[in-house]
Amino acid sequence: MSERIVIVGYGMAGSRLAAELQARAGDRKVTVLGAEPHHAYNRIMLSTLLAGKIDEPDVELAEVVGHGVDVRTAVAVTAIDRAAGEVCTDDGDRIGYDHLVLATGSRAIVPPLPGLDPLPERVVPFRTLDDCRRILAAARGARSALVLGGGLLGLEAARGLAARGLDVTVVHPIGHLMERQLDPAAGAVLVDTLAGLGVRTRLGVTATGVAADADGVRLDLADGDSLAADLLVLSCGVRPDTALAAAAGLTVERGIVVDDRMRTSDRRISAIGDCAQHDGTLTGLVAPAWAQARVVAQVLAGDDPLVRYRPRPMVTRLKAAGIDLAAMGDATDGGPAEELTFTDPARGTYARLRIRDERLTGAILLGDNPAVGTVVQLFDRGAPVPVDRRSLLLGRAFGAVSATPAASPALMPDAATVCQCNDVHKGALVSCWRSGARTADELSAATRAGTGCGGCRDAVAGIADWLAGTEPVEATR
Repeated sequence: MSERIVIVGYGMAGSRLAAELQARAGDRKVTVLGAEPHHAYNRIMLSTLLAGKIDEPDVELAEVVGHGVDVRTAVAVTAIDRAAGEVCTDDGDRIGYDHLVLATGSRAIVPPLPGLDPLPERVVPFRTLDDCRRILAAARGARSALVLGGGLLGLEAARGLAARGLDVTVVHPIGHLMERQLDPAAGAVLVDTLAGLGVRTRLGVTATGVAADADGVRLDLADGDSLAADLLVLSCGVRPDTALAAAAGLTVERGIVVDDRMRTSDRRISAIGDCAQHDGTLTGLVAPAWAQARVVAQVLAGDDPLVRYRPRPMVTRLKAAGIDLAAMGDATDGGPAEELTFTDPARGTYARLRIRDERLTGAILLGDNPAVGTVVQLFDRGAPVPVDRRSLLLGRAFGAVSATPAASPALMPDAATVCQCNDVHKGALVSCWRSGARTADELSAATRAGTGCGGCRDAVAGIADWLAGTEPVEATR
């Protein structure tokens, strides 16, 4: 009898798990239940869609189809019956499982402000594809927009709307932008960069209320000021969607508590992605979610009885035209460490690196930093930093005792990570090329490089061009 696996959630984590299971041998029936009416889509690329750089088909993920996989969209799971081993759906169905995987993701936080319950038509959270559609519909007849929240997603939304010609102001309650990734000095440089791109900021002031009607929306601030616009976008963070797990009696803290094999307090139930809390930590990023999906697939398929999820250090990038920003590790912890800084506000450049025991523990790189590729490699691999520290700030060549700056793919070691989201190394791309992949798109299809946040697409294309020019004999075999 086939093993029955039910996946609740057809987002980036749930769809990846279904694909991982489909690719593995075994007799199993996989049922995927997605509450949204769409096929799975790349949530990370919604800000690029908002900016008008891509169209809706470009955010769709490859559909999981084929024998043994049943995908049902617009079906919400309303309850888990652990005793019977079933999930109940909003259409009255009961679906049995041998193993259940919760990939319920997270929901946008709507702050408890007067005027937001119910949510006015001109006020839209920025989280889902439907949210993006509503924002675009409102933006077509708008001249101005407010964005409440100066974190990563809020700034991407602001830059996208500005690129469409709207007059945009970001309101953020903290004294500097992206406080989870940046220090105040970097935040100040980013404010100037945004101003040059048509995005104003109001920092260190909280919102106290919202008023909206057919003519526009007004945001009241704690300092007595009010801002008016045609549209208000809410980007106030997200909260793991744990209601289903909590109602079923699973252990829930900030997220659904899981062990190193992504199992919940019920060994027949796993959780992955935004809703899962591993070792006290929530992820909220695509790379950990996909790594967790791979672990669960290996566990369920019996591929590796010793497999464990081990989080990797992550690099955060701001996906907004005209802004180059990479932040990694903890560059602001204040503990004992060697620290390097460089600031050129006139050119919108800032760099801060922290080094402990000859390894990078954190970095902020904003603007034109020629050594950003090298810094990311050193951080990702935990490799020793160069003796000449100036090379990390200025991009100068340094000795072979450390990683080599990746000015050319030829200088990148095979172990260098090209795609952080999918953990794809240069060596894997070279191997796929030699196996027959001949373009950047074919390399991406074979390795999944570039299918996450999209930040490595230029690097994949560069490696494809380099291989085409350096391996003509092998390319024609």
